[in-house]
Amino acid sequence: MEDSGKQWLKGVSRSFYLTLRLLPGPMRGAASLGYLLARASDTLADTEAAPLEARLQSLDAFGRAVAGGGALPRWPLSIMNSIDDPRERRLLEGSERLFGWLAGLPGAQAELVREVVRIIIGGQRLDLERFAGADGKHPLALADDAALEDYAWRVAGSVGAFWTKLGFLTLGERFSTTPADVMLEKGVAYGKGLQLVNILRDLPADLAGGRCYLPVADPHDTQALLASHARWVERAGEWVGEGFSYAETLPCRRLRAATVLPAMIARETLERLRGIGWECLQQRVKIPRRRVYLALLRALAGRCG
Repeated sequence: MEDSGKQWLKGVSRSFYLTLRLLPGPMRGAASLGYLLARASDTLADTEAAPLEARLQSLDAFGRAVAGGGALPRWPLSIMNSIDDPRERRLLEGSERLFGWLAGLPGAQAELVREVVRIIIGGQRLDLERFAGADGKHPLALADDAALEDYAWRVAGSVGAFWTKLGFLTLGERFSTTPADVMLEKGVAYGKGLQLVNILRDLPADLAGGRCYLPVADPHDTQALLASHARWVERAGEWVGEGFSYAETLPCRRLRAATVLPAMIARETLERLRGIGWECLQQRVKIPRRRVYLALLRALAGRCG
């Protein structure tokens, strides 16, 4: 199963595939499966050409199957025919094998995977319901800072907690030189920071779909959006900074490199987003693949500053 998992990871991820391949063996399986399950649920939630009700029902069925209390889902044609990316389609078509992989994990690892995927699906479902009536002409903004932080926790901060719990579960004291409670706090902040970077980078594209994750009074007010964007860029910088602090506590070189790589890419993205104008933001900031591999080499060499 893990051989198939490698192929799926190559297809549906970019930098995170590199991160997962660097992980110590005891962590790699559960971390990879957790990512693939979350990516599958994300495909269900984000297939906008499919009816909303079909997506909600499919997410619920997926969640029950992950929890072990439901039959293996059979995806509606309205979902499958609406997926443009063949790699994402293949991932959903292979979901039965993902659930088989989950059933074969050691019990405690499987429970951690189920926990994080449940939280993520909850965030995805909330997102679909919250923006159900919105579109590009009538975008809806999150109500306040707390709503944005809650969303970031659900879909990414929870991943930082999962990573930390899995590390201590599988590696024990070899995982980190810092107590678990401190690492959990850092991991949650780091995960929220990575999600916030995505939100800031994708602001125009999300707006075109009716979603404004920045809490502004009027999503049509470009100046207000840019002011909020600048404020949250600074917050993202603080949270991503916790990723560097987190990685410094990890004795294993490969684990440290795997952990810090997303932070390095996020930091470079934030540098390009800082002070950006609306026209440039509409071009969608993206770190070239060569820069990702350069970051990987620097991470492995311990030059992350």
